[in-house]
Amino acid sequence: MKTLAQMADHVLRTPDGRTKTAISREYAATWQAARAAGETPEIGSASPPDMPARPDAPALLDPRDVPRRKPGTPEGRIAILHAVAHIELNAVDLHWDLIARFTDTEFPIGFYDDWVKAADEESKHFNLLCDCLEAHGSHYGALPAHAGMWRAAQDTADDLMGRLAVVPMVLEARGLDVTPGMIKIFQQAKDRQTIDALNVIYAEEVHHVAYGSKWFHYLCGRDALDPTSTFHTLVRKYFHAKLRPPFNEEKRAEAGIPPDFYWPLSEDT
Repeated sequence: MKTLAQMADHVLRTPDGRTKTAISREYAATWQAARAAGETPEIGSASPPDMPARPDAPALLDPRDVPRRKPGTPEGRIAILHAVAHIELNAVDLHWDLIARFTDTEFPIGFYDDWVKAADEESKHFNLLCDCLEAHGSHYGALPAHAGMWRAAQDTADDLMGRLAVVPMVLEARGLDVTPGMIKIFQQAKDRQTIDALNVIYAEEVHHVAYGSKWFHYLCGRDALDPTSTFHTLVRKYFHAKLRPPFNEEKRAEAGIPPDFYWPLSEDT
C-alpha cells in the first residue's frame, strides 16, 4: 500500500483532470476507510513536482490576456463555470501538495484527515462543474485559463505557514466572498444544475478555509507567535495584491478568520 505522501505525489503527477480527480477520490476513500477502522496509515515522504502535471488544454494565459465575457450571456456563464472549474482543479493539487511537501513538520493525524477531506471535496467540485459545462455543450479545456493559479504554491514551497496563510486563508476565503454573486447570476438564468453545484461548493469551502485557520493557529501557538501580526507579515510577503472588499464577514467568521486579519490588508499601499 502506498504511503499518504506517495498517494499525494501520484495525484500531482496525473495530467488529465477527470483522471486526476478520480485517483484523488479513490485515495481519499482508502485513507478515510483506514481511519474509520481505527488505523493510522503511514504518512511517509515524497518529492512532489514543482508544477503539477496538466492536460494539453486549457491554454494557460497571463491573467490580463484571458478574454472577459459578460456574465449575463450564455457565453459569459460558460466562462464563469470554466474559470471556477480551473480554480477547483488547482485546489485539488494545492491540497495534495500541502500533504506531500511538508511531511518534515510533525502534526497530529487530524491535519492529514482535514486535508485529505478537502482534496476529496475539491475533486468532487471539479467534476460537478465539468458536468455543468458539458450540460451547456462545453467542457473543461475549451477556453483559455489563468496561468497564475500555481504561483502561491511556488512562492510558499518552503514556508508552510505562508502556504496556510495565502492559500486557504486568502485565496479560498476570497471564494466565500464571490460565490454568492455567482449563484445569483445562475439563479437569474434559472440554471438549477449549476445553482445546486455552487451551493455545494459554497458550503464545503467554508470548511477548507477553517482548516487553514485551525492549523495556522496551531503552528502559531506551538511557536508562541501572535497569529494576527504573523498572518499580516506572511500575506504581505507572499500575496502580491491588496485584499479586496466586500468581504463575506459572516462566512469568514464561521471559518475562524476575524475582521482584524483581513481588513488591515485591504488598506495597504
